[in-house]
Amino acid sequence: MTLVSFSRATLPAMPWKNGGGSTQQIASWPPGAGLDDFGWRVSIATIAAAGPFSMFEGVDRLIMLLEGEGVRLQSRDGRIDHRLDAPHQPFAFAGEAEIDCVPQGAASSDLNVMTRRGLWHAELQVFDDAASVASAPHGVLLALRGDWRLNDAGAVCREGEGLCWADAPHAWRAMPSGPGARLAVVRILPADAQP
Repeated sequence: MTLVSFSRATLPAMPWKNGGGSTQQIASWPPGAGLDDFGWRVSIATIAAAGPFSMFEGVDRLIMLLEGEGVRLQSRDGRIDHRLDAPHQPFAFAGEAEIDCVPQGAASSDLNVMTRRGLWHAELQVFDDAASVASAPHGVLLALRGDWRLNDAGAVCREGEGLCWADAPHAWRAMPSGPGARLAVVRILPADAQP
């Protein structure tokens, strides 16, 4: 995969085994990797009921509320007690943490970024104005609100749509179509490139 466009409206949704929600996978690396052997994975989850988060030993996680009233995340050891109720604000935690999730209202959706610790490192930012995005070998762009013009070439990423790339460095210049626009940017870098 070099550069692939996607739309939230057409991403397949896979129901969770516990019936508490569903996941739409945007991209993962390497191609064909499953939940036990991915290097990195970006997805959108819809959480409809209380329950434990799946544990991922050796994985760093970033989660960000997209829509809805959010959830409360509590680890069983008491180290994490976080209300994920403000849209577009990333929260980081370790994949091996035993976390229970309680919805704060009706179903909500969130963006999830997972990276295999020691191999990959992810950065997740949200822009609401023109921005330059430094080159990264892997990543995802998702238009959260409004439309975005990319790289001054007339390419447009419409609200709810995005681009993902892997194994081919890309840098971006993003320009919003108007006020109130928001763009999520995930840059995935080798772990040894961490600042």
